[in-house]
Amino acid sequence: MLEQKFWQKKLLSQMSSEEWEALCDGCGLCCLIKLEDEDTGETFHTKLTCHLLDIGRCRCSDYQNRHKRVADCLRLSPENIKDFDWLPNTCAYKLIAEGKELYCWHPLVSGSAETVHDFGISVRDWALNETSACQPYFYYIIEDDFLFPNEKN
Repeated sequence: MLEQKFWQKKLLSQMSSEEWEALCDGCGLCCLIKLEDEDTGETFHTKLTCHLLDIGRCRCSDYQNRHKRVADCLRLSPENIKDFDWLPNTCAYKLIAEGKELYCWHPLVSGSAETVHDFGISVRDWALNETSACQPYFYYIIEDDFLFPNEKN
């Protein structure tokens, strides 16, 4: 019989802070700059990332102080995860909250932090840091099916 891993036997609210942090696959998709239509509330993703994201590593360059340095950096928690419907359908936090399994490329499953990049899930090869934007942010909007490939729009 195969032993269950912590994410298979615990609710998000039961996880230790180390387990919670380990769920992050290092894709960087949550660090994409999002624009919200004030009239409709619709969220649009851009290919621009927060200035703190090290795109090559797909990790925050100042994770401990990110909320102090970036006013609109949101803190995910077991209590609010379902409020962030803009998270991609590959997000481990979203998957676990919905009772789904992690993908084979997730580092906890594959055993390698590189598989998320090898499978083309991360922002590593296509995102731009917001500091390099030379056009208004709306110029960089990407299509929803890019981040939500298995969902019908």
